[in-house]
Amino acid sequence: MNTDNHNTEKTKAVVLLSGGLDSSTALAWAVKQQGWECHTVAFDYGQRHHIELQASEQVADAFGVINHRVIKVDLRSIGHSALTSDMPVPKDHADTSEIPSTYVPARNLIFLSLAAGLAEAVQATRLVIGANVVDYSGYPDCRPEFMDAFVRTALLGTKAGSEGGELEIAAPLITLKKSEIIDLGLQLGLDYGLTRSCYDPLPSGSPCGHCDSCFFRQQGFAELGKSDPLDYPKETTID
Repeated sequence: MNTDNHNTEKTKAVVLLSGGLDSSTALAWAVKQQGWECHTVAFDYGQRHHIELQASEQVADAFGVINHRVIKVDLRSIGHSALTSDMPVPKDHADTSEIPSTYVPARNLIFLSLAAGLAEAVQATRLVIGANVVDYSGYPDCRPEFMDAFVRTALLGTKAGSEGGELEIAAPLITLKKSEIIDLGLQLGLDYGLTRSCYDPLPSGSPCGHCDSCFFRQQGFAELGKSDPLDYPKETTID
C-alpha cells in the first residue's frame, strides 16, 4: 500500500470513528503509522450503544484530528436489527444465524456514502474503516469485495471522481485477529480505556460482558496476557 509519506503535502483521510476498539485502532494507524491528516466522522443512527459517541469524541481528541463530526442518521426507523430496535441483543453466543441479528441493514453502505461526501468536501483521498472479517465474518458489508465495489461506485457518482480525482479505502484491520488489532493499537499509543465496544451497555455505561462484542474484546486482551481497562461484571471476566 502506498503510504504517501514521500509527499510534501500530507494525505488527507476521512476516518469512520464509532468510538469502538476497531475504528479507534484504525484511526491510530492512520495518524501514527501513515502520518495522514485525518478528519473523523461518527454516526448517531439510533443505536442502543449510544455511549460510543462520547468515546468517539474522546478518541478523536486524543489523536488531534482536524475535525470530528457526528452525523445523525435515523436507522431505527428501518429497524430489523438488535442494535436499532427492541429485538434482544444476543448474549453468550446465543445467535447462531449465518448473519447475526446485530447486523444493521446497509449500515456500512450508508456510512461510507456519507464519508465519501465528506471526503469530497474536504478534498480527502482516503477513507479509513476499521472493518474486520475474522471475528465478524457474518457481516456482508465488512468484506474486501464490498469495499472495492464501493470505491468504484463512489468514483462514478461524485464530482471529484468524474474529474479524475482519487479515492481509496484503507481497511488496515480487515484480516487481523482481535488480539493483533489490540497489539497494534497499544504499539501506536491508543488508550483502550477511552473506547467502548459493548452492544448492550448497562445503565451506568459499563459493558454488559455477555454480548459478542464484549466476548471478542476480552478474549483479545486475554490472548495478549493483558487486562482490558474497561470495568466488566466480575462473572464475565476472561482471564
